[in-house]
Amino acid sequence: MDPVTCIFCTPGPDDIILDNEYAYARYDTYPVSPRHLLIIPKRHISSIFHATEEEITALWELVRDAKGFLDRNYSPDGYNIGINDGIPAGQTVIHLHIHIIPRYSGDMVDPEGGVRGVIPEKQKY
Repeated sequence: MDPVTCIFCTPGPDDIILDNEYAYARYDTYPVSPRHLLIIPKRHISSIFHATEEEITALWELVRDAKGFLDRNYSPDGYNIGINDGIPAGQTVIHLHIHIIPRYSGDMVDPEGGVRGVIPEKQKY
């Protein structure tokens, strides 16, 4: 996927919830939970391992800002935060993005193991 066809390289004006010099936040089109956000670098890169130090700093600052935004407006009880880096890891849009998934008490029967659930038989330990 190149920047010309990348859906994250050309956000609409209504897509951007928060931003800074190097990154922006938008709601996920296919949310895992209500108000699931994505933190996306403005530069087209596929992996966190291709980001500059400035981009990494800006991405994680925006993660913190997004948490504040969600806390103030929606009061989630917790968060899952993650990156699918590479097709074998489940990345479908090949432009780096960080998922901020608000979690609410009772939104699933037993959340123990959290992100370990990417391999279901490894979630519980």
